[in-house]
Amino acid sequence: MGNSMSTVTKTRFAPSPTGFMHIGNLRSALYEYLIARSEGGKFLLRIEDTDRERYVEGAVEAIYRTLDMCGLRHDEGPDIGGPNGPYVQSERLHLYTEYADKLVASGHAYPCFCSEERLAVIRENEETEYIGYDRHCRDLDPAFVAQRIASGEPYVVRQKMPLEGETTFTDVVYGTITVMNQELEDQILIKSDGYPTYNFANVVDDHLMEITHVVRGSEYLSSTPKYCILYDAFGWDIPKFVHLPLIIGEDGKKLSKRHGSTGFEELVADGYLPEAIINMIAFLGWAPSEETREIFSLAELETIFSAKGINKAPAVFAYDKLNWMNEQYIRRLPSDRWRTMVKDIADPLFNEQPYSVDMLARVLRERVTKLSDIPEMIHFLTERLPYTRELFYNKRAKLDADVASNILNELYPKLEAVTVWDEASLSALLGQVCEETGRKKGQVMGALRVALAAQRVTPGGATETAMILGREEALERLSAAIKFLDG
Repeated sequence: MGNSMSTVTKTRFAPSPTGFMHIGNLRSALYEYLIARSEGGKFLLRIEDTDRERYVEGAVEAIYRTLDMCGLRHDEGPDIGGPNGPYVQSERLHLYTEYADKLVASGHAYPCFCSEERLAVIRENEETEYIGYDRHCRDLDPAFVAQRIASGEPYVVRQKMPLEGETTFTDVVYGTITVMNQELEDQILIKSDGYPTYNFANVVDDHLMEITHVVRGSEYLSSTPKYCILYDAFGWDIPKFVHLPLIIGEDGKKLSKRHGSTGFEELVADGYLPEAIINMIAFLGWAPSEETREIFSLAELETIFSAKGINKAPAVFAYDKLNWMNEQYIRRLPSDRWRTMVKDIADPLFNEQPYSVDMLARVLRERVTKLSDIPEMIHFLTERLPYTRELFYNKRAKLDADVASNILNELYPKLEAVTVWDEASLSALLGQVCEETGRKKGQVMGALRVALAAQRVTPGGATETAMILGREEALERLSAAIKFLDG
């Protein structure tokens, strides 16, 4: 046997920079992070950029940004280094060739000179006894092979699969799986351009970086026997495999664009908090054994997470659940952080018009599902909406446009005389008006609310609305409403 595997738990997140982080990627990263942290181990980041054709500009930056926003800090990686770097596959190319040569030398791999045309013909011919490739170059004379390589003929390096017997491995989630070796193709390890295939680079890097737990989507289950045969060919310890269940939409189909936003940055742009997204994703295929509660901070997840709690049934991504979680997180935010969030969204909408951020943050906190709801919810505050006489009609409060006109005419001079425009003064004044006029509170407040908002339902009542708008704007709106009703 080769190097024995380190006893420290080590996991890695190894994304390809081929696009932005979707939910599946992020769940892999989260579970890898949590397995490492829950066992006091190390979590490292590796960028797998060997597929040059699919490389997307800006994708690497998006990976860093997402991990940072989610609080998933890595212990080794391209940006911070570590004992087993470099952590970018395109900077490790010499290693893959070196290890492929070792396999060729030990008889576990071979150069293959078959052209694309020949391979296309094989694929069309169903008669071949082998899967995928007919192993045409598998047993060529070594001297003949050396001669062809020396003459500069292009070739790939293929893995020499056992032709009989079976390969068995145990997965933490899916249990023991056995595959007949004759079903395995002699897969390509090094492409003709000298770049490794995803599968090969993965195995070499995981070994050299001392990865103890390989965590990835269940779509890789079928290629795991090939990985195991590679580990054996090198005489390396096989890591623990943790394959994660498929993520589906509520319609039972694989999660995709048609279900709505499925990328982390899209969800954030939709107004979801990173903490809520992470909490939701933690539950996509995992549940704590003893607990029934569902709100866990990342720090709490680090202490209770165990790969044994991962379920193999497909996990359903439900937006209603995410909405509920997001509401819980908004309600629990520290007041100053919530106030800043509201201010960042509201400032440009109020466009220089003074308003009370504190009161706005207070009335919105219990009513907002996601941050992107805010502009629509405060539209009546940032713009003056048109009045209609119907707006003032409320059967229960015995209110209509004429009654409202009387109330507002009584209220205006009293409100105008208020010097300290705060909650206590306004509440006291409105209470006093009800007492003096013998009117019901619902009637007075109803008339004032519609006058200030030009809509029946608002987050927060008449007093809060007056507070948010401030003295000057509230009085101007009141005056406009009176003019409209008396006109």
